[in-house]
Amino acid sequence: MFLRLLSDIQWRAAHPKWRRMTSSQRSTSTTAEPHPLSLPAQAQVVICGGGIVGTSVAYHLSKMGWKDIVLLEQGRLAAGTTRFCAGIVSTARPVSIELKMAHYSNKLYEQLEQETGVQTGYMKTGSISLAQTQDRLISLKRIASSLNVMGIPCEIISPKKVLQLHPLINIHDLVGAMYVPEDALVSSANVSLALATAASRNGVQIHERTSVSHITIQKGQVTGVETDRGRIQCEYFVNCAGQWAYELGHSGEEPVHIPLHACEHFYLLTHPFKEPLSSSLPTIVDPDGRIYIRNWQGGILSGGFEKNPKPLFTEGRNQLEIQNLQEDWDHFGPLLSALLRRMPGLEALQIMQLVNCPESFTPDMRCIMGESPTARGYFVLAGMNSAGVSYGGGAVSSWRSKRFGTLQSSRTFLRHRVMEVMPLMCDLKVPRWDFQTGRQLRTSPLYDRLDAQGARWMEKHGFERVKYFVPPGNDLLDLDHSKTFYKPDWFDIVGSEVKCCKEAVCVIDMSSFTKFEISSTGDQALESLQYLFSNDLDVPVGHVVHTGMLNEKGGYENDCSIARLSKRSFFMISPTDQQVHCWAWLKNHLPDDSNLMMEDVTWKYTALNLIGPRAVDVLSELSYAPMTAEHFPSLFCKEMSVGYANGIRVMSITHTGEPGFVLYIPIEYALHVYNEVMNMGQKYGIRNAGYYALRSLRIEKFFAFWGQDLDAFTTPMECGREFQVKLDKGIQFLGQEALWEQKQNGVYKRFTMFILEDHDTDMDLWPWWGEPIFRNGRYVGKTTSSAYSYTLERHVCLGFVHHFDEKTGEELVVTTDFINQGEYEIDIAGQRFQAKAKLYPFSSLFTQRRRKDEVELSGYQRE
Repeated sequence: MFLRLLSDIQWRAAHPKWRRMTSSQRSTSTTAEPHPLSLPAQAQVVICGGGIVGTSVAYHLSKMGWKDIVLLEQGRLAAGTTRFCAGIVSTARPVSIELKMAHYSNKLYEQLEQETGVQTGYMKTGSISLAQTQDRLISLKRIASSLNVMGIPCEIISPKKVLQLHPLINIHDLVGAMYVPEDALVSSANVSLALATAASRNGVQIHERTSVSHITIQKGQVTGVETDRGRIQCEYFVNCAGQWAYELGHSGEEPVHIPLHACEHFYLLTHPFKEPLSSSLPTIVDPDGRIYIRNWQGGILSGGFEKNPKPLFTEGRNQLEIQNLQEDWDHFGPLLSALLRRMPGLEALQIMQLVNCPESFTPDMRCIMGESPTARGYFVLAGMNSAGVSYGGGAVSSWRSKRFGTLQSSRTFLRHRVMEVMPLMCDLKVPRWDFQTGRQLRTSPLYDRLDAQGARWMEKHGFERVKYFVPPGNDLLDLDHSKTFYKPDWFDIVGSEVKCCKEAVCVIDMSSFTKFEISSTGDQALESLQYLFSNDLDVPVGHVVHTGMLNEKGGYENDCSIARLSKRSFFMISPTDQQVHCWAWLKNHLPDDSNLMMEDVTWKYTALNLIGPRAVDVLSELSYAPMTAEHFPSLFCKEMSVGYANGIRVMSITHTGEPGFVLYIPIEYALHVYNEVMNMGQKYGIRNAGYYALRSLRIEKFFAFWGQDLDAFTTPMECGREFQVKLDKGIQFLGQEALWEQKQNGVYKRFTMFILEDHDTDMDLWPWWGEPIFRNGRYVGKTTSSAYSYTLERHVCLGFVHHFDEKTGEELVVTTDFINQGEYEIDIAGQRFQAKAKLYPFSSLFTQRRRKDEVELSGYQRE
C-alpha cells in the first residue's frame, strides 16, 4: 500500500537472517500474548483511525502477511466521518489515479461481505452524471473515454435515456448524461467493520477508546506512539485520523504537516414514497445543480457542495465521536431548490432529517498519502475530499504528502482554500484553471514589475509564475475568464511569444525553480552525489549535467540539472514542486557527515531565462565578454558580471532546446539585472514571455518534465534518456541494477511523441493531457502532456505506449519497430484523431519542414 512498506517487505524477504530473527520473536510472543484489553509494548506498525481508511490500511497490510499491527481508535470503529458518509461508490473521476482507486474499491466491496460474513449493504445501482451545458457534456465525455479504456462499462446517453433509467428526473434542461452501470452503494460504517473483521482475523490488534496523544520521533525516525493507555514502540506509524490528522500531526515536538481542513457537509433524508423507490435505481449526480441523489430506504438521500461552504474546527476543536452538527436550513436552501427542480415529485414528500457532518478537504483536492518528508516511518492517508468510500478501499497509489510544504499548513490559508475547494467539487474545471485563494504568497522580486506589463499569473507550490503577457489594448477581463476545451483566447498571444523565442530573444522569470547547494570539505559531496544520480557528475568545474535522481527500481525521484561550481561544491536546479520531496530524499540518503553540507537557496536567487538566437548578443554587450559557442559552450556555467551586478551564475541552458542562457541572480540585484537586460535587448526585439510559451517549446522538442511525463515509476530507459545514464561510470548508483536489466531485456513502456494529422485547431476539441492512445485500434496508453506547436502548426502530444498480447493481455517489451509500424489515434472526448508517432526529437522534423518550405518556395519562384 505504501511504497516504503512494500520495499521493506521485499528487502526483508530477500534476507533470511531477518526472517529467522522475526520468526523467533513471533514464536516467543505467541506464548505470552498480552491481555486483550491491554496495549502491546511494541508493534511494527501502529495505525491511528478506525474509519474506512484506517481499517482498509489494516486489512491490506494483514493480507500481505504483516502480523505486528495495532489499530487505535479514539472512540468506536466507524463512529467518525465514516458513519455519516453517503455511501456512494463512484468511479466517474477525472483523474486516472482517482479512477483506479475507486474501481479497486468497488471490486473490493463487492466481494467483502462474502469474505467476512459482515453485511456491507453493497448494491450495484449504477450512476448517472447529468450535463446541463455542452462544456459539461465534453468533460463527461473525457471521463467516459478513460473509463472505457479501463474496461469499466460506461456510455454517454440522451436525456430521454436518463428518464427511462430514472423516471422521477426532470430532463427539460439536460443536453446529455454519462451512465456508469457498475457504480454502487454501500453502508460505509458496515464496510469499515467488515475490513476490521478481516484484519482482526489476520492478526491485527484493534483497540477502541484509545486516544493517541503524540508520536515520538528521534533523529528523524518514528520510534513510538504515546496514548492515554500507555506507550507502544513501533517502526512505522500511519496517520488515518481523518479530519483530526492535522492536529495529530502537530501534537509532537517535531510537527508533521498534514494540510487539510474540515467543512460542514449537508444532506437530507426523506421518508419513503407511498410506493417506495426501487433499491436498484441509479444514483444521480447533477454537478451543474451542485447536488447528488441516491435512494435510501424507499425514499432519498440528497446532498451537495454549495458555493458558500462553512469551514469548522479551525481552532482545532476535538471530540471523540462525530455527532450530527446543527441543522441550517437557510444554508441548505439553494441545494434544496436544485433538488426540487431536478425531482419535482419530492414536494409532497416528508423530510425525515437534515444531516450536517464534517468532511475534510485538502488544498489541491487530492488525497494525502505516503511518507512524511520530515519523519521516516511516519505515513499519512487522509484528506479524501468527500470521497472516502470511493477511495478508501483502493488508496494504493502514491500521491505524496511531500508535494506540500509548511506554507500550505497555515490555518488561515487552509480555511480560505477549503472554502474554494468544496465548491470546486462540482464546478466545471476546464484545462489550465487556477486556484484563486492563497495567492501572492511566494513571489519573485520582479512580480510588481511584470504585473504592470500585463503578466497573467498561475500558481505552483505557492509560487506565482507568469502564464503569458497580455499586450496593451487587449481585453484583460475576457482573457482572465476565458474557459474552454477548445482553442483558447490566449492562442495568438502565446504564439507571438514563441515566435520571439525563435527569432529574437525573450525573458522568462523562472525564479520558482528549486535550487540547492551541496558542498563538502573533502570529496564527500562528489561521492554521495555520484551514488544518488545516474549521470556522471565527475566533470570539470563549470560544466552542467542533466541527470535523474532515481529510486531502487530506476524510477525518477527527481529530474534536475547540476552545475559543478568548484571541486567540492555543486549547484542543483529542480522543478518548482520538488522543493520538499527532493530535500527529504537527499536528507534521507546522504550520509550523516558534518563535513557534508546542503542548503536550500531557492529564495536567494532570481532566475531569468534568456531564450532565442539574440540572447548571446544581449548578454555579450551587458557583460563585455564573448558569449558565443566557442567561448561559452552548451551546458556550461560561469560566474559573471551583468551590468553593475557581480556574482551572477550564468548557465548555457534554457530548458526548451532553444539557444540561450539562464541567469541565477542574487535577489538584491534582480531588478537591476532585469532592467539592464530589457534596456539592452530593445534593439534585438526583446520581450517578456511566460510558461505557456515554455511549455509549447519543450513539448515540440520532445522534452519530458517531471510531474507531468516523469514520475517515480518511469525510468530513463523508458523515456529516451539513456544518454543521461552512465552505467559504466565506475561507481555504483541507486537504480543501476534495474537500469541494467532494462538495457538487456527491454522496456515495457516507451515515451513517444504524437503529431495530430487530421485535427482542426480552430474547430476541434484540443488535447490537454490524459487522452487515450490507440494503436491499430487497440488501447496502448495515455498522453501525459500536450501543446500546440507553432512551428509545425499542429498539435503535439507526448505519452507512453505499452504493448499487450492480444490474446492473453500479457505486457510485452515495446520495441522501436512496434512503435514505428503502428497506426495511431488520439481519443479526445470520444472522438479519435489520426496521429503520427515519433521516437526522436523534433529537430529533424523542423529540418524536413524547412526543406519542404524551401522546395515549395523555389517551385513557386520558377513558375
